[in-house]
Amino acid sequence: EVRPGRVVTLYALEPASGIKASRVIQLADDIARNMSALSARVAADPERRPPIISTPQRGGAPTRPKASQGSLDFRDSYVLPPLDLLNPSKEKRGGGIDKAALERNARLLESVLDDFHVKGAIREVRPGPVVTMYELEPASGIKASRVIQLADDIARNMSAMSARVATIPGRNVIGIELPNVHRESVALHEIIGSSHFVDQTGQLPIVLGKNIAGTPVIVDLAPMPHLLVAGTTGAGKSVGLNCMILSLLYRLTPDECRLIMIDPKHLELSMYEGIPHLLAPVVTEPAKAIRALKWAVEQMEDRYRMMASVGVRGLASFNDKVRAARAKGQKLGRRVQTGYDSATGQPIYEEESLDFQPLPQIVVIVDELADLMITAGKEVEFLIQRLAQKARAAGIHLIMATQRPSVDVITGVIKANLPTRISFAVTSKIDSRTILGEQGAEQLLGKGDMLYMPGGKQISRVHGPFVSDDEVLRVAEHWRGQGTPEYNMAVTEEPEDGGFALDGAPSGGDSPEEQAYSRAVQLVAESQKASISWLQRQMRVGYNSAARLVERMENEGYVSRPDHVGRREVLMDTEGNRL
Repeated sequence: EVRPGRVVTLYALEPASGIKASRVIQLADDIARNMSALSARVAADPERRPPIISTPQRGGAPTRPKASQGSLDFRDSYVLPPLDLLNPSKEKRGGGIDKAALERNARLLESVLDDFHVKGAIREVRPGPVVTMYELEPASGIKASRVIQLADDIARNMSAMSARVATIPGRNVIGIELPNVHRESVALHEIIGSSHFVDQTGQLPIVLGKNIAGTPVIVDLAPMPHLLVAGTTGAGKSVGLNCMILSLLYRLTPDECRLIMIDPKHLELSMYEGIPHLLAPVVTEPAKAIRALKWAVEQMEDRYRMMASVGVRGLASFNDKVRAARAKGQKLGRRVQTGYDSATGQPIYEEESLDFQPLPQIVVIVDELADLMITAGKEVEFLIQRLAQKARAAGIHLIMATQRPSVDVITGVIKANLPTRISFAVTSKIDSRTILGEQGAEQLLGKGDMLYMPGGKQISRVHGPFVSDDEVLRVAEHWRGQGTPEYNMAVTEEPEDGGFALDGAPSGGDSPEEQAYSRAVQLVAESQKASISWLQRQMRVGYNSAARLVERMENEGYVSRPDHVGRREVLMDTEGNRL
């Protein structure tokens, strides 16, 4: 860098690695003589101090015992999987951190930014297993949005595959993340065996991976209480889903957690078939998947009634109360009014005995949401909304994944009710904004690289661990060897009486045509309008489809024939009853 002035010109020299400033300062007279100058002054720039190189945390030896056994009585019949079922992590290549190389990259990054008229200094460098973050302190007046827009140019000038630029909340620096030349692999064995997982006190701990500093990231699904995962093909979404499931299988027994797995692709979740945690066989048919979501809503309502009968507000309190009563050899009870005394007119109460059992938490895992939305979008959206709004207290949680994060799959209703989201690599900024509300996921490296957004909090970058199919099969076989699953066939089979009627649910037969017709009748009844073009806009169908629906309503007496100007009269009230 050259800074010309009125009297002197300043030349900013970046010395090679190992060159001391004192050695250059001693050459002042020789520099002046060789440059044909009267004099030369050499001094270190106090503002251009080298950046701080943070040392990433490295995982130590696994602390998890080979066979973990809980102290509570409901775990006595099961043995949790040993750690040696997972492949150990590979040896890290190379030695320690090359601080000189990181300092050179920091200075090169400052030079690249200066070429684009962005003044600033790299204050700290945080190397991680997959990417290194350079913390830029921009000069006064530099907007963060201006630096963020330079992400592609920074990657090109730094000879990197991609670059992600984002502000760091609570600090006056901007984080620039560049991929490492040699990417370290993250193994599930290392995280499951770490003290972070062993000491985790959450009810449903799931492993996400490691953050930029190399620290394991383990989150609790229970307070989320639901999770939406998106990512394109090859981004690591299915492997990440397997890591979450194995986290639950390494921590919880079938008495504590039951699973409903929905896999329309028939491939990803079939390896878990037959483990005792399953409430039903792995669901692959869309009709049975919708029935499974309906069963979850029915189970949620049942659990709310049970919790209300014993006067508690959550599943954990309900189970504590049931276990305490069973330990004393007692049954729970409540006072129920049975009538009035004919003589005094006072109400008569009786004690009703309640024979309740501790209830496990239920996790519903959907591997491809897009397939269900194509089959029965409105009904699936309604069921997800019901579960997302109320299921937390009942101990029912959703993990929903899709490889197509478009607005017709991740609708506004689903986004509003699933605030905790994970995005693996996507193809465009539009997809990134659909899942996260901001760009950045299109700059991810794939193979488990993800952005994790807790509900209403700042987005963080996490590198997911790799787990092979053989590891999944070994853990599943460990659980299959301890017993067969106790399937509840009501999860996937419609009851003979038709089950519960869900208020506000799209009604009609099982076929999409019947559901569309029932929806059309409901719209016409509520609005008292029978226009074909209006119905076309409301149902987002073609003109011919809307015309067929109106003609069927005419044949069944719900609307009149069109008059001389094409208007039809609605022949039913707002409840759908014929007049």
